[in-house]
Amino acid sequence: MAKSVFTSIRDFSKNCVDLDPTRLGTARSSRNWLVEKIESFQNSDSYFPEIYREENNVQMGSFARRTKIRPLDDIDFIIVFSANGSTYNTYFNNEITISVPDTATNLRRLTNEDNTLNSVRLLNKLKSSLQNVPQYSAADIKRNQEAITLKLTSYEWNFDIVPAFITSPDSSQRTYYLIPDGNGKWKKTDPRIDAKRATEINQKRNGGVLRIIRLIKYWQKRPVVPSIRSYLLENLVLNYFDTNEVSISDQVTLKDLFYHLSISIYSSCYDPKGIQGDLNTLTSETKHKFSEAAAKASLCAQNAIGFVAKDDHKSAHDEWKKVFGSEFPDYG
Repeated sequence: MAKSVFTSIRDFSKNCVDLDPTRLGTARSSRNWLVEKIESFQNSDSYFPEIYREENNVQMGSFARRTKIRPLDDIDFIIVFSANGSTYNTYFNNEITISVPDTATNLRRLTNEDNTLNSVRLLNKLKSSLQNVPQYSAADIKRNQEAITLKLTSYEWNFDIVPAFITSPDSSQRTYYLIPDGNGKWKKTDPRIDAKRATEINQKRNGGVLRIIRLIKYWQKRPVVPSIRSYLLENLVLNYFDTNEVSISDQVTLKDLFYHLSISIYSSCYDPKGIQGDLNTLTSETKHKFSEAAAKASLCAQNAIGFVAKDDHKSAHDEWKKVFGSEFPDYG
């Protein structure tokens, strides 16, 4: 229990929202061990495609951007393969095919009849190789749209392993990662841009943004708030802090941010990578319900600020419990 609502918000972030720091080191070590194991597959399997070691183990997702909240349930990363002279073509619907030359013998084994690389076959090759690792004999290994999911028995988190190729620089000297699209072909992504943007905006606001993002993600997971994509929510918050300061008070910061979200949810939110277009494809009903929930949270924050001004921290705690639920600290 706590008497000061300021202390309670900080404690709530540390103890209920932010990832347990004692598990982060173990998580990173287990990921690095897995990457090294995948890199060694070609030593024991002459048919396993060559890894592009100069650009391998690319971090992606909220774990890499430090915006993931408890529980630590999944860790995403990219394994980059050598293209061995392959070329890609992009079609009008952003569908991408990769053409494999005769000289790329291991990749050629995974192609369609027209010699274009089948992303499902590459995923299945990665899956079968992982199943041969003794340490993962009891693991649940599945293929989903763009990744192999490795559900471990020894840790509380899963690994989502995404195979990819890095492109040569285009006319603007930009490179992309080509990852499976779930239908046998390929699509572009670039997690480096997301990570760089989150870091730069956080630094611009003196390191106060990422913790607020995690608090907002926790709020959004509550049953009273409509479910929207975490990536969309994160970008809505980053857009706000790109032009707005973090207040010296968490209460004021959250009040203003909730109010902003109640309005910005109705607007377009474009992919900062310039790949996916408008991220906000929510239905009108979902937008309206989300806006209502954010407006209510902003009002609770405003009420809490008023109570603190009257030195009534008990009532302020009650308001924040309406926002974050029963895990928010009690007043005492």
